[in-house]
Amino acid sequence: MALAATEDYPLLDVMWSMIVFFGLLLFFWLLFVVFDDLFKRRDIGGWGKTLWTVVVILLPYLGVFTYLIVEGRDIVGRRAQEAAEAQQQLEDRMRRISAQAPAGGTGEIQRGKQLLDEGTITADEFDAIKRRALV
Repeated sequence: MALAATEDYPLLDVMWSMIVFFGLLLFFWLLFVVFDDLFKRRDIGGWGKTLWTVVVILLPYLGVFTYLIVEGRDIVGRRAQEAAEAQQQLEDRMRRISAQAPAGGTGEIQRGKQLLDEGTITADEFDAIKRRALV
């Protein structure tokens, strides 16, 4: 029975099917990258975005490859800028949080005492927090 299945669908056909599948997967990934970049852009208006969308939808391969050729370097720059902005936001938030919290182990002990008074933790857990803070 298994031998009959290989005669109906030879190995080269299986390999070709896999190549086509991964090619389509790669194309759809590129399509998502193009649309993601296109709709996040702030330097072009609605008409420009509409024009690019129509070109990419009506002529998919030509549209995607044209967009990548025309805007390829700018895509990298925009992605790097997004990453830098996200990093800056994270650092700003961490600075704000650390400025609000008391410095060192004292802050941890104060927070632990507050949790103990609220009944959120037990006395043993509070002692463990004190030991960690004092080390």
